[in-house]
Amino acid sequence: MKLLNADFVTSAARAEGIPRDAVSRVALAGRSNVGKSSLINALCRSKIARTSAAPGKTRLLNFYRITMEGGPGGPGQWAVYLVDLPGYGYARGGDDAAEELAGIAQEYYADSGARNFNSASATLLLVDSRHPGLDSDRAAAGWLNRLGVSYRVVATKIDKLARSERAKNLKTLETTFGTAALPVSATSGEGMDELWRTIARLARTAE
Repeated sequence: MKLLNADFVTSAARAEGIPRDAVSRVALAGRSNVGKSSLINALCRSKIARTSAAPGKTRLLNFYRITMEGGPGGPGQWAVYLVDLPGYGYARGGDDAAEELAGIAQEYYADSGARNFNSASATLLLVDSRHPGLDSDRAAAGWLNRLGVSYRVVATKIDKLARSERAKNLKTLETTFGTAALPVSATSGEGMDELWRTIARLARTAE
């Protein structure tokens, strides 16, 4: 698989601002400060997404259009939007701001479903491998399940764990979500190839 191009396209606060072309979408959901922006930068091999040490930085739907060559699904070029959803679990401004962010994410899935996107439910649920089984992550999984959204669990920051911690935490995540988590690191690059293969399968199935 070869990365041909990666660009930030737009930010949207409501469904009206979502791109209206037929390019597949894969959403990245996760707790605030789980490393969504860092992971996008690692996948795209460029700093197209702004990162911050302060949680609650992402307040909009951010769309990044990626063009790839080859991969699962066969040869040829294909494109996908990586959609950075607002982080849950923390919001500057308290409960009102948290409700606003949840509403933005809800509009994304409502819009995708209304437009019959085959990839509407394609979501990567990012969880911090150092803190498995958090109530906020369980709640997010429950919310996605209620929406009928399929998702793949991605365990970020795996490079921060010792080998013994890694095995234990990944087992806890598998028990929590009922499926094995894909361990990745935006810093070391571990898991990036497999993550791209996952994204390709989600995006190209919906073409």
